[in-house]
Amino acid sequence: MSTPRPPFTQQWQDAAERNNSALCVGLDPEPSRFPAPWTNDPLRLFDFCAAIVDATADLVCAYKPQIAYFAALGAEDQLERLIAHIRKAAPGVPVILDAKRGDIGATAEQYAREAFVRFDADALTLSPYMGFDSVEPYLRYPERGLFLLCRTSNPGGADLQTLRIANPATSPSAHLGDELLFERVARLAAQDWNRHGQNGLVAGATHPGDIERIRAVAPDAPLLIPGIGVQGGDLEATVRAARGRFLINASRSVLYASSGREFADAARREARRLRDAINHAAHASASPAP
Repeated sequence: MSTPRPPFTQQWQDAAERNNSALCVGLDPEPSRFPAPWTNDPLRLFDFCAAIVDATADLVCAYKPQIAYFAALGAEDQLERLIAHIRKAAPGVPVILDAKRGDIGATAEQYAREAFVRFDADALTLSPYMGFDSVEPYLRYPERGLFLLCRTSNPGGADLQTLRIANPATSPSAHLGDELLFERVARLAAQDWNRHGQNGLVAGATHPGDIERIRAVAPDAPLLIPGIGVQGGDLEATVRAARGRFLINASRSVLYASSGREFADAARREARRLRDAINHAAHASASPAP
């Protein structure tokens, strides 16, 4: 049984204020990239990620372990240990389980139980493309956060997410006119489906113009923003578009800042650099134009 904690958004905002940070560190451990003598050793997933957490605990507002990196190696027990370690090493810093679940009914109920009971995560990433049925089972955990895929950073996201859809004349949203599919997702997640005020959106830094469009329909939704660093997203443009409630995720640029034994120290330096760069960009975007 999990220990009661504040709602996800409160935990996240408290951690952001305490650590003066909008940086979320993604924990995507690849044994082939571990430093010697851990290289290619799947039994060291926990050790590697725990060292990153220990080095960055005062620099982040959240951690985001990606379940596939653990499950593919049969290492879910190491993921459980890692989340428990985060609770101790970074108390009050929430854990977002990156699983991108997208099923319905009894299967979704089991995925929700996996995320929020077995792994005791504070939030979860979801794919909303089966509609409300794919979101509702997770809303039965009213204090846990949900980040719905909206406008993702990958090139193929445009295959579906930017399709233009029409609002029929009989629709309550007819006055909005045509909208893009990701705008519909943003509006539903932030309004109709946001029963407990814990819903957020995943919006990639590679599309700052689309983040602006999301903000037009979901002005207060927390945005989980990947795509800075290795994927080449523009930090300043992203922060300017996101305005206020956002988490900038960085994974590989922090985890693999060094391939040597000093990897944790290098991860700390890179996390600090990113945190400060985000804060600088946020300050600049908030300052009035001369």
